Amino acid sequence: MSAVGYAALLLALAASLYSAIAYITGARGERRTLIGTARGSLLVACGLVTLAVLVLLVALLTHSFQLDYVASYTSRATTLAYLVSALWAGNDGSMLFWVWLISIFATVVVLQRRDQNRELVPYASGIMMFVQAFFLIVLVFTANPFQSLGFSPADGRGLNPMLENPGMILHPPALLAGYVGFTVPFAFAIAALLARKLDSDWLVAVRRWALLSWLLLGIGNIIGAWWAYVELGWGGYWAWDPVENAGLLPWLVATAFLHSIMVQRRKGMFKVWTMLLVVLVFSLSIFGTYITRSGVLSSVHTFGESAMGPYFLVFLIIVVFGSIGLLYYRKDEMKSEAEVEVLVSRESTFLLNNILLVGSAAIVFLGTVFPGISEAIRGVRIEVGKDFFNRVNGPIFLAVILLIGLCTLIGWRATRARSLFRSLRWPGIVAVVVTVILYILGARAGYAVVGSLISSLVFFSILYQWLRETREFHRAGTGNILTAGVCSGAPGGVTAAISSTWPSSSWPSASSAPPFTTCRKMPPSNRASP
Repeated sequence: MSAVGYAALLLALAASLYSAIAYITGARGERRTLIGTARGSLLVACGLVTLAVLVLLVALLTHSFQLDYVASYTSRATTLAYLVSALWAGNDGSMLFWVWLISIFATVVVLQRRDQNRELVPYASGIMMFVQAFFLIVLVFTANPFQSLGFSPADGRGLNPMLENPGMILHPPALLAGYVGFTVPFAFAIAALLARKLDSDWLVAVRRWALLSWLLLGIGNIIGAWWAYVELGWGGYWAWDPVENAGLLPWLVATAFLHSIMVQRRKGMFKVWTMLLVVLVFSLSIFGTYITRSGVLSSVHTFGESAMGPYFLVFLIIVVFGSIGLLYYRKDEMKSEAEVEVLVSRESTFLLNNILLVGSAAIVFLGTVFPGISEAIRGVRIEVGKDFFNRVNGPIFLAVILLIGLCTLIGWRATRARSLFRSLRWPGIVAVVVTVILYILGARAGYAVVGSLISSLVFFSILYQWLRETREFHRAGTGNILTAGVCSGAPGGVTAAISSTWPSSSWPSASSAPPFTTCRKMPPSNRASP
């Protein structure tokens, strides 16, 4: 097993390096044959990494304690679920799992886009293969999960008791998939810069990948917060631990990136900013992996000191400076097609949202690395407590939540302040009533009161706007109330469709709905937005 697994990794590294070089060379010279061989090497690399994962999984399930990794993280008493989760429980295994995810995502991209984005996909695939090759280099030279002990112990040491929790089964895969998923948007962004295809085509190709990665990373953070609360008894779900912060940082910037995508696609604005955000998201994903595995910051979540820290530091420097240098070189070709002209508009709220999210990420980053910086400069390690993070980020997060509600009521063009206040009148009244009730019931801490007021305002603003648009669609003859409600929830109120699977008697209107109902585009004057 040791020989087969390690040989698979070596061959996968060779295939990944060839694929990366062949893709970039073939794309630059428009050599379709070379690109074809690069695609074949990519698929071979995916198969080899999958073989390595299967070998390690079989070793875990069959208690092959002659492998150091198996003996370190399992025992004969380990149940099936935790035998499987041991695949990502240790440093070496989680790195192998990371590479496996990259190979799968790259394969999906190549197969999914084989007839689309012909100028971007070869460059993007080459970038993903370079990333995969880096992780395989780390595996082969410093984190080999197939290291043999030379003898077979009677039993293994088993998992740390704190890891025998349902969170172990769900949290690491979700978090790692979120981290790895951001490789795809990053690869297409660099591909757009290399191919000089700087319109919105690359955003169309990556939007779903960005959403999926953002969702998985968010789920991973939530499960991790619950797990830490259950096992560590911190008295809360978030303690601003360095590794917790490492998972939050790319999520914050990815949230800004998703908002920026909408503005660029609709208005042709924020082109350089959007590109910079996706570079930051990927760089922060690598940074999170670096501090988790290098031992430079102390945390109960880290794997401890390892030899892979310098590898990640060098790779991170190459990614950051290489990407920003290429972006600077192409900046003159990425001029915005419009500008933010008025304060009360959706463009301005998205811009402010981006500033707040990235500002919060910058604060969390500085607070996270400050102990290491202080120790390097002054020889004294100065820790940053959770009070600092709470006091600085609390108001920022409340402002972001408030913007969510305001953005719902503000159109893409200028919106009069009087119209905005009129739209906020009823949601504001209901929010005040809800907050007063919660205050009477005992929610009297400052942040609790303000948070309840803002959250209630946002919720009822969204509900109020949706009800208004539903009424407008129903009056415009879209169909029954249910159909109008679906149409009002569609982007821009257009081209949403639902399939009727219920009998006609169950529909709200007197007449039965057709089997397939399509929303009709409403003229701007009939829209319920201010």
